[in-house]
Amino acid sequence: MHAEPGKIHGTADDEVIVAARNLSKTYRDFWGRSKKVALKPLDLEIRRGEIFGLLGPNGSGKTTTMKLLLGLIFPTSGEALVFGKDATDVSKNERIGYLPEETYLYKFLDAEETLDFYGRLFDMPPEERTRRAEALIAMVGLARDKKRQLKEYSKGMTRRIGIAQALINDPELVLLDEPTSGLDPIGTREMKDLIIDLKKRGKTVIMSSHLLADVEDVCDRIAVLHQGELKELGRVEDLLRVTDVTQIRARGLPPAAVAELRTVLEKHGGAEIEIGNPTTTLEELFLEVVRDTEARPGRRARPTERNA
Repeated sequence: MHAEPGKIHGTADDEVIVAARNLSKTYRDFWGRSKKVALKPLDLEIRRGEIFGLLGPNGSGKTTTMKLLLGLIFPTSGEALVFGKDATDVSKNERIGYLPEETYLYKFLDAEETLDFYGRLFDMPPEERTRRAEALIAMVGLARDKKRQLKEYSKGMTRRIGIAQALINDPELVLLDEPTSGLDPIGTREMKDLIIDLKKRGKTVIMSSHLLADVEDVCDRIAVLHQGELKELGRVEDLLRVTDVTQIRARGLPPAAVAELRTVLEKHGGAEIEIGNPTTTLEELFLEVVRDTEARPGRRARPTERNA
């Protein structure tokens, strides 16, 4: 899909709400000399209602991309569009929720006071602030701890109240930077369930992570970044499919029939026979991208992304 400059097009079911076009960021020193190329020219589109993952190791450009979309930093070249507006237009942020990698919250406030504070920043009336805070505290599972000061919270509880503050304005777009950072397996699972629930509530989610299983579990599409460059872009199941191998799966067959062809499987009464392509894992894909980058530093993402 190619949109006119400054506009984002899409149907009601396929609306593009975030677009990066030739977007790059180079940090410079005091004398204007190039210090760090954080993001090489990036082109991607994110559609309404999907969970989009930015995957890459530390320093790959994930957080830089998020900050560019939020308008917290300015691009060196290209443009970022959010809801059809330039990312530097702060008015768009009323429709966005953001959870940074490090949650900066006032430790001497409790959960209710924290959400009331952030609700005031959006000029929400008192009744709405109270209603939203109560619903969000219940949603993130902190109802029993809502009167405790945040300084008493565990890392997992802090991330959950961070999610709640990111949703206080009922945003259409939610940006989550390393949402499972520092969480134990139970906290990680709960956070991933929360992210999936956001999609069910009609939110569009952009999450960054270097944890492969997290992205694989929740994301519809991903962009793999490495050394500030886009390496892969597409739907998770398409990127992981091994296209040169055919896999046959069946249930209810005797052991002797396992090695037989489909016609023989049907002859033996096989049920729910599936013939398709098996998938690799996101970990294997990611390691392949890293190895290929080291072998061929100039390689970029394939011209046509595999997201049909």
